[in-house]
Amino acid sequence: MDLSNIDFSVMFSIEALLAVLVGTLIGLIVGALPGLGAVVALVLMLPFTFVMDPLVAVLLLLATYQASEYGGSISSILLGIPGTASAVATRDDGYGMAKAGAPGKALGISLVASTIGGIVGGLVLLFISAPVTTVALQFTSTEFFLIAVLGLVAVSIVTAKNVIRTAMSVLLGLMVSTIGLDMFTGQARYTGGMPELVSGVSLVVVMIGVFAVSEVLLMIREGAGRSKPDLSTGTSARLPRQDFGRLVRPVSIGSGIGSVVGIWPGMGAGVASFFSYSVAKRTSKRPSEFGSGSLEGIAAPESSNNAVVGTSMVPLLTLGIPGSAATAVVLGAFVLQGIQPGPFLFDREPQLVYGILFGFLLTTVALFLVGISLTPLFARVLMVPQYILVPCILLLSILGVYASSAIMVEVWLALGLGIIAFLLRQFDYSSAAFLLSFILGPLIEENLRRTLVVSGGDLSIFITRPWSAFFVALMVLMVVLVGIDILNRRKRRSVPTGSEMQAPLIHDNEKERRET
Repeated sequence: MDLSNIDFSVMFSIEALLAVLVGTLIGLIVGALPGLGAVVALVLMLPFTFVMDPLVAVLLLLATYQASEYGGSISSILLGIPGTASAVATRDDGYGMAKAGAPGKALGISLVASTIGGIVGGLVLLFISAPVTTVALQFTSTEFFLIAVLGLVAVSIVTAKNVIRTAMSVLLGLMVSTIGLDMFTGQARYTGGMPELVSGVSLVVVMIGVFAVSEVLLMIREGAGRSKPDLSTGTSARLPRQDFGRLVRPVSIGSGIGSVVGIWPGMGAGVASFFSYSVAKRTSKRPSEFGSGSLEGIAAPESSNNAVVGTSMVPLLTLGIPGSAATAVVLGAFVLQGIQPGPFLFDREPQLVYGILFGFLLTTVALFLVGISLTPLFARVLMVPQYILVPCILLLSILGVYASSAIMVEVWLALGLGIIAFLLRQFDYSSAAFLLSFILGPLIEENLRRTLVVSGGDLSIFITRPWSAFFVALMVLMVVLVGIDILNRRKRRSVPTGSEMQAPLIHDNEKERRET
């Protein structure tokens, strides 16, 4: 990479450093609050990027994203309540260590692992983005269509608790993405005669409605009847030196898995953290400690979810495809700045791209410095009463929507989407799948229609081109493997265990003995 013409002074300007610091603080606070997480933190920060320099705006969001992934472990460790989905894998061991009288040690392990994972993810982002771009330049509308569909398939069958309902969430997101003008014919679709919807549903409206408003409703429903942790002692995040040696293997596993998973659109930090936890447990010399306060059980998922942050930017920068719901918000910041990520971004905006690549490492350093100093204080934010927290989040959400367009209709639309999302989440419908399909919907439609125009309606174009055939085969393989896994689980549930087979015999023998 030729860096001779790149000016890095913007990255170290007062504005950029202040943005990184503020993003880190906000990410830690919002990530630590149960039920919020990275997406809500990013959505709350998005309106502030409107008037910023593009590089400063992206660094603000990346610092927020990075810190919120670590922040989610704070409530997971101290309360047993994950602040983010990726912190769920940390809960058992982190909370177990905290209950054993070492909450500070658990927080320190999480911080060190998150920092190392972030550095590894940043280095992967730095060194493979350009090669991936070289490959991406060989892609046409056919490959871009299949990549987008592949992301939806991944999120539907790999990350879902309920595959069918997640697939329905994808369909709902695709339907909402078609609202507005047809990009080929110019005809209005599904606008209901409302001129405000001619340009489609705003990305900011969908993000705030589906995530922020629905989370507020969830918090109201659950109430404040949770026990508060004892934070009087042991909340220092400093880690004893003798524990660093035991961190090498689980952090290596988590960072490696997170770096790979993050590149793949639709997977996300949640999948990476659970996968890393599983691998770390299977390869550990102390597997019996997992689930009750294992150092390795904290380090592996925490390094993994922060490694995902860096590498999830690879498909966004090189292909223009968000790798997760959080990077979809970052994409929104690019769009609002008039910048279109994709294969040509490296040639058109090298200053911005390399500022992001190196700036990400800067956000990781900021995470460690702020975390080691202020984590004990942030833990006390969890003691804020719900009747104060809920109105503040709701107010910031409404202001974020209105600031993006100054149209009151979009505020009501966000509130309505939030209520619908809240109801659907009660039945295990996926908000992340909905948002990703909403983002990818226009890309899927545009490239599918363009491909069919070029091929004259011949569908064989999807398997005659080498990269297209590869993506189709990959999708088929994913579906087959998941299908086999589902069948195996059903067989295991249908076959009675040895104890179940012996139970009737034991009962009959006992009855015969009593009669005798």
